[in-house]
Amino acid sequence: MTDPGSSTALRERHGPRYRWLLMMALMVGVMASIMSSTVVNVAIPGMSHYFTLTQERAQWVSSGFMVAMTISMLTTPWLLSRFGYRRTYVGTMILLMAGGIGGGVAMQFPLVLAARVAEGLAAGVVQPIPAIIMLRAFEPHEQGRASGMFGMGVVLAPALGPSIGGLLVDAFGWRSIFFMVVPFCLVSIWLAYRYVPTSAPGGASAAGGGPRLDWRGLVLGSVGTLCLLNGLLEVRGGDPRLAGGLLLAALAALGVLIAWLRRARRTGREALINLDLFGYRTYTMGTLVAFIYGIALFGSTYLLPVYMQMALELPASHVGTILLPSGIVLAITIGLAGRLTTRLPTRVLVGGGLVLLALSFALMPTVGLHTGLWVLVAWATLGRIGLGFILPSLNLGAMRPLAKALIPQGASAINFLRMLGGAAGVSLCAIVLEWRLAVHGDALTRPGTSLARLAAFNESFLLLAAICGIAVIAAWQLRDPPGHVPVDQ
Repeated sequence: MTDPGSSTALRERHGPRYRWLLMMALMVGVMASIMSSTVVNVAIPGMSHYFTLTQERAQWVSSGFMVAMTISMLTTPWLLSRFGYRRTYVGTMILLMAGGIGGGVAMQFPLVLAARVAEGLAAGVVQPIPAIIMLRAFEPHEQGRASGMFGMGVVLAPALGPSIGGLLVDAFGWRSIFFMVVPFCLVSIWLAYRYVPTSAPGGASAAGGGPRLDWRGLVLGSVGTLCLLNGLLEVRGGDPRLAGGLLLAALAALGVLIAWLRRARRTGREALINLDLFGYRTYTMGTLVAFIYGIALFGSTYLLPVYMQMALELPASHVGTILLPSGIVLAITIGLAGRLTTRLPTRVLVGGGLVLLALSFALMPTVGLHTGLWVLVAWATLGRIGLGFILPSLNLGAMRPLAKALIPQGASAINFLRMLGGAAGVSLCAIVLEWRLAVHGDALTRPGTSLARLAAFNESFLLLAAICGIAVIAAWQLRDPPGHVPVDQ
């Protein structure tokens, strides 16, 4: 008897519109995961005051989430193969909701951090899933439209999240922002039981079997990531010898991981990352762009709210209000750019978007204490227009040449590298900011702001502009291959 939750049965029940309903169900969960990632930045100053945190410890609220998200992305192909789409998706939503509730009621900072790690683990597993569905369930000429529509919905989370979160923080305190994900998680679980198939990628049955998880690769990847990020933290006023040791350990873990993955490929064993992916030049260039782009994107996501509150002395509610117009423009741009993916080369869309993003960072030093807020809104909006061209085209352009069996691994790996860059970017921005503050004779712990503090933030924004410039060079190497033929999701 046919499983009523299989992709075939669901397509028969809902007809041609099923694939769009499936994307809608996934979109709600991804919105929840992205909201949990970004909205907490608005509450960092209040949380730091409540727990008497240094800037270094407070930063782990963001970077701890991103470390967990980065590492867990590598497990998505295995989880989907073993447990299927529905059980994997529902499990992540339950974990995300538990993390939100736990963080909201926690009375000690380690418990808040543990809740953020739980949220990060859930967010990491769920985020590669839509790209896998998109490349399998949609025709090549529909993929750009699907990516654009999905992106329009997803970016509403970071657009509306800080605005609502800022109001909640001002009205009810920092704890209130943790509960924002709960209604999204409940709705996503309900939608999952209606539209998300129980099958694994390719339409295979998922009954708890499937391949084994590559624990060696996962441990090596986790150790390398943790050593890298902790090494970057130690660079900031820590022990230079410990910092150097951790960074060397990260390089060593990377070397051992590559050796293990090569051995797994030779012996036919299941590997955490299939190195065959990097035999596709377009995909390899796409992962390089994703890594560099992640540094700039997530570094700025951390830097902007802190800049507005600690340098421009704006209240938390103003931060969200200022970012709201740029978020709306981003949603509109993604919808338009999604349709352009079948008309313009990927390198033009991604490269052009990176140029606009770099320009928005480079113009930030023109904002001062007495500058009209419309200038800040304009530069933030310019950057979001750039993001709108990048988001729907980068993953699709990088993964289109992949063999269908490599698509789950490809989605997982490119998202992992983007988030690894993002996690490093958060630490890098904090390092550069503290370094430049020290050079200018200021510190964020001092009350009030100053021209020296503004100069330190401006120099940090110029660094992000330079990083985007490097990504433009890599993006120009992207080449569009012939489109793939979709198969059962």
